[in-house]
Amino acid sequence: MPNSPSESDSDRPCRIRMQHRGPLLVEGPVEVELEDGSTVTSDRFRVALCTCRRSRRYPWCDTSHRERKRS
Repeated sequence: MPNSPSESDSDRPCRIRMQHRGPLLVEGPVEVELEDGSTVTSDRFRVALCTCRRSRRYPWCDTSHRERKRS
C-alpha cells in the first residue's frame, strides 16, 4: 500500500529485503549494533548487510558471498 503524503518516514516500518545467497537489503539510514556492543551507521538510502561473514567490511556486504571462478 503506498504511503500517504501525510505519513512521515518514522511512521513507516523499516523494509528489509532477504535474498537467496545474498545480503540483507535494508532501507536506510541505519544504525547496526554489533556483537561487541559497538555501533556502526550508514546514511545511505539502502544498505546491504553481510550474512555470510566473508566480507572484509563486515557488517556491510562487499559481495564476497559470490562464487569466484578461476579462468
